[in-house]
Amino acid sequence: MEAELEQDQEVTTALYLNESTPDANLCNSLQCYMVLTPAEKKAISTICLLAGPVTFLENILVLLVIASSTTLRRRPSYLFISSLALADTFASCFFTISFLDFHLYSQSDDPNIYLFKLSGVTMAFTGSVGSLLLTALDRYLCIYQASNYKVLLTRTRAKLAIVLLWCVTIVISFLPLMGWRCTTKIDPPCSHLFPYVDQHYLAFWTGLQLVVLFLIIVAYVLILWKANRHETAMGGPQSGRQSVKGQARMRMDIQLAHTFSLILLILAVCWLPVLSFMMVDVTVTLTKKQQRMFAFCSTLCLVNSCVNPLLYALRCKELRGEGRALLACCKACRERTLANAQGQRNENHSGISKKSKDQAVSDSNPDTISESVDKQ
Repeated sequence: MEAELEQDQEVTTALYLNESTPDANLCNSLQCYMVLTPAEKKAISTICLLAGPVTFLENILVLLVIASSTTLRRRPSYLFISSLALADTFASCFFTISFLDFHLYSQSDDPNIYLFKLSGVTMAFTGSVGSLLLTALDRYLCIYQASNYKVLLTRTRAKLAIVLLWCVTIVISFLPLMGWRCTTKIDPPCSHLFPYVDQHYLAFWTGLQLVVLFLIIVAYVLILWKANRHETAMGGPQSGRQSVKGQARMRMDIQLAHTFSLILLILAVCWLPVLSFMMVDVTVTLTKKQQRMFAFCSTLCLVNSCVNPLLYALRCKELRGEGRALLACCKACRERTLANAQGQRNENHSGISKKSKDQAVSDSNPDTISESVDKQ
């Protein structure tokens, strides 16, 4: 009886191993992460191919306008916007290329190559969120420390903050490439969302982003709170000049509140779904459907980089004015170049005609060449 029970147990174990072996082999390859259906691949590729180039052009335009203006380059606020535009430019390139290469073309790269691409994407988005934090702190100081703002936030301190931000961003983003990684097998501590990425690193990066987003939200909420207080204070009876000035300030505060509310809404919609999936991945095993949902949610980060120039840069009246001046300068240079080219062609044409005429006079009456030239 005991022999029969042992035999049945061996058969059951063999069947279990035979059924589990294909899954285990599958989870040892990158195919475990390529979960999109053909229809989903088409939808995601459409989003990336539309948002990627638009994001690149928008942020390049912002960088060109700020770089061409001496006035804007001297102001800390626009230095932070330049850092944000640079990060979003990187995001438009790195994310679009690596995301489509992996999910659409199913490119199975060497671990180091894949982690290099992923680190580039991580660097872009980490730099973007970090630049958003610097911009939020800049506006917080501008509202709460208006009298000491120029003393507290000088151009040199702004540059040091940007350099420190990017140094920390690069180090954190390339930690998996430096060795903080795991194999492709989907077992703890490996992530179910990113090949070769350790869950502890994913938890560390996600927690860091949540802290940064929390600080951004706190800064803007405090700004909105002060704007609301100012609006309430201006609601009382006032007279003459103070009333007009107060109403103008109240309208500006209301517009500021609308802008910051929109910023918070877009930031939450674009980033919280992705970060939520990452935190869930650290604690539980994700299904294929959840992996596909994460792939779609991750494109929202690219959409956020596409919207950032509209919220932070192109809404600024000074930057729009400098942009129009740059376009006018480019148009004037183009017209001047065309005019010079036209003048050069006319001059060449006139010289050829004159040379032909002189040659004709020389052939017909060689003795009167000097006289003909003098008359001309």
